[in-house]
Amino acid sequence: MKIKRLVVGVLSENCYVFTIDNECIVIDPGSEPERIETYIQDKKLVGILITHHHSDHIGALKELLNNHPDVKENVVNSDKFQYEIIENPGHTKDSVSYYFKNEKIMFTGDFIFKGAIGRTDLGGSDESMIKSLKMISEYPDDITIYPGHGFESTLGSEKESFHFYY
Repeated sequence: MKIKRLVVGVLSENCYVFTIDNECIVIDPGSEPERIETYIQDKKLVGILITHHHSDHIGALKELLNNHPDVKENVVNSDKFQYEIIENPGHTKDSVSYYFKNEKIMFTGDFIFKGAIGRTDLGGSDESMIKSLKMISEYPDDITIYPGHGFESTLGSEKESFHFYY
């Protein structure tokens, strides 16, 4: 298993390429499709996952889908990647995280960052964010989170500050 973080675009969005053996999925292809394509060129792309539909997270989506007609958005065509889709509205109404239980990793988009949570004034709500934070608190502390901006953390480290938000 390998996770490569490609920081793309003017908002320094994290696009992730998660590889197991020679198959990969791309999470949040925000920009710079040619750079993403260069990185995945020797791998088999089996899916593209989107945490929410803000432009800084989907800017390269259309081009990647056009270049890989057998790949679909939010569908992974491989048994190697087992994951749970967690709905966590708050930053946006359509925000989701992807939890890979076997690997103990979670891609959180703009829901949870290292040391912060996502803004709610860009299509979300404070009430939804609070419910989502309470719900995600039920997950194990030792999950490594990979946010949409900035560096990874653990869910346990981030839970310590959730009480500041509700």
